[in-house]
Amino acid sequence: MARNRAYLERLGERFGLLPRHIEPTLPGAIWLHAVSVGEALAAVPLARKLREQMPGVPLYVSSTTLAGRALCEQRLGALADGVFHAPLDYCFAVRRVLRRLRPAVLAVMETEIWPNLYREARRAGARVVILNGRISDRALPRYRRMAWFFRHVLAHADRVLAQDETAAERYRALGVPRVENAGNLKYDFDPDATEIPSDLGDFLARTGAGEVWVAASTMPPAEPGDPDEDDVVLDAFAALAPRRPGLLLILAPRRPERFREAAEKLRARGIRFLRRTELGPGAALELPGALLLDSIGELNSLFRAATAVFLGGTFPRRGGHNLLEPAAFGVPVLAGPHMENFAEMAEDFRRNGAMISLEKPEELAAALERLLEDGAARERTGAKARELARARRGATARAAAAVGELRDAALPRPLGRQPLAALWLAGMAVHRGLAWLRPDEPERPVISIGNLAMGGTGKTPMVRWLCRELAARGLRVAVLTRGYGRRERAPVALLPGEEAAVEATGEEAQLILRDGCAAVAVGADRRAARQLLVQKRGFRPDVYLLDDGFQHWATRRELDIVLVDALDPFRGGVFPHGRLREPFSALRRAGAIVITRAEPGRAHAGLAEEIRRHNGRAPLWFAHFVAEKPELPEGVKAGAFCGIGQPESFRRTLAGLGVELEFFRAFPDHWRYREQEVEEMLRLAPLLLTTEKDLLNLPPTVRAHPAVRAVPVRLEIRGGAELLEQILGVIGAGGAGRARA
Repeated sequence: MARNRAYLERLGERFGLLPRHIEPTLPGAIWLHAVSVGEALAAVPLARKLREQMPGVPLYVSSTTLAGRALCEQRLGALADGVFHAPLDYCFAVRRVLRRLRPAVLAVMETEIWPNLYREARRAGARVVILNGRISDRALPRYRRMAWFFRHVLAHADRVLAQDETAAERYRALGVPRVENAGNLKYDFDPDATEIPSDLGDFLARTGAGEVWVAASTMPPAEPGDPDEDDVVLDAFAALAPRRPGLLLILAPRRPERFREAAEKLRARGIRFLRRTELGPGAALELPGALLLDSIGELNSLFRAATAVFLGGTFPRRGGHNLLEPAAFGVPVLAGPHMENFAEMAEDFRRNGAMISLEKPEELAAALERLLEDGAARERTGAKARELARARRGATARAAAAVGELRDAALPRPLGRQPLAALWLAGMAVHRGLAWLRPDEPERPVISIGNLAMGGTGKTPMVRWLCRELAARGLRVAVLTRGYGRRERAPVALLPGEEAAVEATGEEAQLILRDGCAAVAVGADRRAARQLLVQKRGFRPDVYLLDDGFQHWATRRELDIVLVDALDPFRGGVFPHGRLREPFSALRRAGAIVITRAEPGRAHAGLAEEIRRHNGRAPLWFAHFVAEKPELPEGVKAGAFCGIGQPESFRRTLAGLGVELEFFRAFPDHWRYREQEVEEMLRLAPLLLTTEKDLLNLPPTVRAHPAVRAVPVRLEIRGGAELLEQILGVIGAGGAGRARA
């Protein structure tokens, strides 16, 4: 900030205060960190690949430098859900970001090693991967001296994808076990994906340059005795210009703070030049002359117009820059002796005659002139460079696959201690003990469908699925449900297909009754509701389904089916810190476990491993919801609203159907809507979409409104037939091995 007051802007982001438009989301996001311009450019094809493979997964990008931030917004803004400055490596700042993003994967580009970031990300259940990892020759001695420290920090990295075998060996020497040579992401630069900005292209056309020399990413001295590459380039230009009247130099300093200094040097030497940021309509330049590229993110597009490229950072001891981008365009590259950052790549290019290596700055002018005069040599060198660049592609696909695997293995958790949870669990233990004093022994087998969380796992769709499947096999089914949200206290018993006011039953019972496959007994006292159904209504079921029964201790059940939400299994922790009724250890009581809202084709390995840690015997099943796409008039954007336990799931369902929304509004679970609320939303959009459950909670005056529609969903279970066989086996056992929760 002392050197550049622009660092004062967005200072809050450095302390973890993210922009408001980055809203808290469900766990499972990907956080991609690219420190500066080079890493950001390499991240572009990776971000594009991740979007292609995981279109519904939130992707956030952070950067450290101002130039990196600007380029991330320019190149990644359309791909990412948010761009921000990375937090300083203090625990409080890092935790703020982790609580907001709840990432499943932290993917760090190249050599960014931050101890608190790595440790806190792993504590939050995220997986950490270093992509395009490298350790430069210059940094290697420091790493070796502090190997004890880096070994401890890098132990938090689940995988390191090194950009070459040399880098991989250096990580292994530091004691990092999970290292692989995955190739360099910068090899995957796609020249066809870049275009010269139209105004810059017009300028080049008007200038009519016969020869375009790009001096790319020039750098200042790194150590005493190093040259300043801007001076080296301008000396060479001054030597060539009298003999090459059609020469255009494009000078691109690496650092934005050097733009003004470069302009002063051009002016002091009397070289005709224009600044990129000052190009107006019709701007032209008399040749020989120079264009000072004082912009960010446009350099690689200009390689398309280049006759030759000098690669900066190679005369001072800076270690060089990526030569793959000009090589991908088939442009011959000249470079100084310092290519330590890309040593393996540079050696390969030198050995195959795909670049021109220089030992001293004084050699630049003569080498460039030979190249400009010999078209055949220029074409030969450029073609070989293009061939080598193409042969080394594929790192992006490998990196994206690694991120996908790690995301599946991750299990984001709530950060911090939860001391008040002990009070809640103590109260639960007392409640359970009291329930056991008055046990309920139904006359028929009982199957409980419950969960650990306070709603939002898909219990009602699961109950409806099971009612339909059991009824299809000729079984008489009765559902015992509490009736959340109903206004009457007295128990209610209804036969299949009967109707009653939603105020008397609650909306969940209404959905079950409308299917016509089961009777429903509603009441907080499940025993009284069951007796009402059997004794007064005369319904003799073959099986009872105990809705939301995992914590209903009094009722004996033959099987506990427990649902775990794949989107947010931990729900912020145990109440009152979060929305879990019981911790995951309670799964030991389950007889079958269903992971709901599972992504089709995904193993959810991290969640499955956590479940198996507590219960290794119960069968594990995966379920997802399939929604019917609503018919919308062409060009009409609908509004959407819901009052369910997991509103984000409904928003994602609509996004997966390709529905573009004017707005999305979430209400509390079991919300009883007022007519005024619905009318206000109808003023914002001509059509409203909601869930079947929410439609029942609308006032009767608007429930049948033609502009308010429910989106039907059905449950699909991987291996549903096997789950049903397990349930039928329990029912057929006639109560053998009965247990109470």
